[in-house]
Amino acid sequence: MNTGPNTRQISYLTNSREVKEFILFPYRHYSEDKFWVAPLLIEQRKLIDKDKNPFFLNAEMALFTAQFNGVMTGRIAAIIDHRYNSYHNKKTGFFGFFECNDDQETVNLLFKAAEGWLKERGMKDVLGPANPGMMDVIGILVEGFNKYPSILMPYNKTYYDRIILKAGYQKEMDLLTYHVTQDSVDRERANRAVEIVKKRLPGIHIRRINLKNIHDEVKIIQKIFNKAWKNNWGFIPLSAEEFDTLASDLKTIVDNDFAHIAEINGEPVGFSVALPDYNQIFRKMNGRLLPFGIFKILWNKRKINKIRTALMGVLPEFQGRGIDVLLHREAIENGLIRNYYSSEVGWILENNIQMVRVAEKIGGKVDKRYRMYSKRLD
Repeated sequence: MNTGPNTRQISYLTNSREVKEFILFPYRHYSEDKFWVAPLLIEQRKLIDKDKNPFFLNAEMALFTAQFNGVMTGRIAAIIDHRYNSYHNKKTGFFGFFECNDDQETVNLLFKAAEGWLKERGMKDVLGPANPGMMDVIGILVEGFNKYPSILMPYNKTYYDRIILKAGYQKEMDLLTYHVTQDSVDRERANRAVEIVKKRLPGIHIRRINLKNIHDEVKIIQKIFNKAWKNNWGFIPLSAEEFDTLASDLKTIVDNDFAHIAEINGEPVGFSVALPDYNQIFRKMNGRLLPFGIFKILWNKRKINKIRTALMGVLPEFQGRGIDVLLHREAIENGLIRNYYSSEVGWILENNIQMVRVAEKIGGKVDKRYRMYSKRLD
């Protein structure tokens, strides 16, 4: 092995010590970045733990790191989601957890390692980033660097779009978030829309999610989600195991003022889950829950003044009839009562014109843009 000056090396990770360094790299990489919010370390560990994350019941992953003169300078994961390929009849691999210094040679070596692993397993193209799956944190931030990310949204260095494109990738899809504030929300228009929808659908009722019965509620959400999203780009139906994990996670952070199910004559037809933006607390914790992080969360929870609509779905036969507007309005109105100043809606696919129009109708303005990339492997 070359050990002279300016030596670049790519390592395939095989032990827990190396995986720990993989997880910790971003905490050093972004130590001087004002707007990066350190995710909780305990959650990052669980995310790539093949025994704890149900995603890996149907997926496999390899981790790689880059070193320059013995110092870690980047990381990447190569991922195969077998359910995605089965559902779409493709041989698509994914890259994820990408972080790197602004050094194109190192970037190219990282991608070459990930792509080589995927090609050895028969993959024909690559898509990403997905961390690790398409229903986890995805995308590269390309617009909106001068503000904090909302909960479960990525933040990255400003040069990432450039170095990924130079590594041979192209834009596959942009994901948008919309910002709504007490000042910009068009409440009169929303109220008129409510009256119109109620005349069209006299049996419509919006109710809060019952957190005491969260597992049954999540089954309702799973059924609606898998039907509502089936024609969307990048979709795969989520498994019962993934939704069970989601239920356990949501129970600790969901506020039922912002999580609702729409029913018509008692039958669920839509849902919306907005989360208090816990990143407002996490950005002061440096990823550490212990020893006092849990007390910071409990103490500062009342200071959160922003929500993020993270999940929404309406059954196909009821789409385009204003139910999504009612769901957004319910969360926004409850937020106003509790002095929440703003709401982030998204992400929304740039080609999902219906949801873009809904976001605009409630007074939303494009706030951030995230990008997914693809590359042929032949």
